[in-house]
Amino acid sequence: MPFDLLLVRVGLFIPVVLALTVHEWAHAFVAFQLGDDTASQQGRLTLNPLPHLDPVGTILLPLLGIPFGWAKPVPVDPSRFRPDVTMGNGLLLTAAAGPVANLILAMSSAALLRMADVFFATGLHPAFDSFLSRFTAINLALALFNLLPVPPLDGSRIVDGLIPFGWRGAWNRFSGAGALILLALFVAPQLFGVGLGDWMAGLSANLTGRR
Repeated sequence: MPFDLLLVRVGLFIPVVLALTVHEWAHAFVAFQLGDDTASQQGRLTLNPLPHLDPVGTILLPLLGIPFGWAKPVPVDPSRFRPDVTMGNGLLLTAAAGPVANLILAMSSAALLRMADVFFATGLHPAFDSFLSRFTAINLALALFNLLPVPPLDGSRIVDGLIPFGWRGAWNRFSGAGALILLALFVAPQLFGVGLGDWMAGLSANLTGRR
């Protein structure tokens, strides 16, 4: 692999790993605050990336140049929530924690870029500017993608905590087709010439002021 290409892949790998690590840590942190120490006992309540790494989703895909991925899911046991936390509310809060953490990271890195434009005449060092731009886009993509109400994404667990009992049967049938729905979400836009990646890049560019 040429050295320049290796640098590009490493430059993608680092922000993906950081974004996924914070995402999973946020799930574990909120679960712990609600009384469930399952993730903590398994060493997942940490910002150390190593316990969260998935060989394919966190390592292989970013090193292949794919700006996306996944980490090992954080275990959550709703039976261990505090008595004052209902199972539905607990699952909703723990599920929402990951995407919310990624949104905070995206907004923070975009804000740093905007502030640099105001306070530094020459701007940031190109490498740091590029890192923050990429970090914004990756966190934004992870947050919005995981909020989709499709199993096994976090959005489906948020819906689990909100959906009325009378709709539970229909929701369970929908959930059973989660894998097919996810596949359709990836394939259908390409068939109609709609690039989700381009749309996400445009949204990130609007936040950062980088085109």
